[in-house]
Amino acid sequence: MIVDLPSSTTSAVNRKIVELRENGGVLALGRVLTLVIVTDDGTSIEAAIEAANSASREHPCRVIVVARGQRRAAPRLDAQIRVGGDAGASEVVVLRGYGPLAADDAGAAMVMPLLLPDAPVVAWWPGEAPPVPSKDAVGRLAQRRITDALASRNPRGALEQRRANHVAGDTDLTWTRLTSWRALLATALDAPPHEDVTGAVVAGEVVSPSTDLLAGWLATSLGVKVKRSPAESGAGLVSVRLDRSSGPIELVRPDGKVGSLRQPDQPDRLVALPRREVRDCLAEELRRLDPDEIYGAALDGVGRLTRGRTPVQVPAAAVSH
Repeated sequence: MIVDLPSSTTSAVNRKIVELRENGGVLALGRVLTLVIVTDDGTSIEAAIEAANSASREHPCRVIVVARGQRRAAPRLDAQIRVGGDAGASEVVVLRGYGPLAADDAGAAMVMPLLLPDAPVVAWWPGEAPPVPSKDAVGRLAQRRITDALASRNPRGALEQRRANHVAGDTDLTWTRLTSWRALLATALDAPPHEDVTGAVVAGEVVSPSTDLLAGWLATSLGVKVKRSPAESGAGLVSVRLDRSSGPIELVRPDGKVGSLRQPDQPDRLVALPRREVRDCLAEELRRLDPDEIYGAALDGVGRLTRGRTPVQVPAAAVSH
């Protein structure tokens, strides 16, 4: 069910939500958090709502979308309420502000009357995020602030902003996309022989912020020199090599779908390593509302990396798979 409220107010939206609950019984009260999505009005809104609806099946929540419209228009708030099949396991409120209501600092005033009482608030910027999310008007309302450097016009520049302005509660989906890589590498190091890693090389696209973050994580976790190099081919994060005295551990993903894990004295293993969808990354981030200290350490590690200029070639055997 979709209910449109053109030229409305937040009070009218709140009354309509209560009315829908009382008359139709379509809105459950078991919401665990409020997810505030901040974006510009456009086609990207539906993709963000779809991802939030998918994540809400694991984390029932109220989703409030602040869609900033034309700033030169007359002041107006167009609202929309989605419930039932159009809202997953959540209730979705879309607020389209125009004129002064499209300003960056106006979103918080529109959101506050609609926040669930005594429930955590998570802010998500699926596109361009403010330089300092924790100082943004909506960001100050939230316990967790989720950004996505990959969705920025300058992904590596956005990652540098995250690194310079990081505070507890911040996280980025470029970090969440690395969960499978981190798990595979940690598992490989837990297996015999238990030798120290003496160095590492992480290769990927020059503009890939996830490649930088994985290299930073290895630098802080292992305490070794890590070289961040461009990849000769492939998109995003392509390969990781961990050097040990008995031989290197190599994890290579040339096609963005299937990876090859190589270890000394063991047969090569093919592992599913597809690029993660935004909805899966968002659902993972909503599982924890405490500060992600490992992400903060990985950001610090980015500043310790050695930058290589020579492209790293993907091993031929990995390509053949």
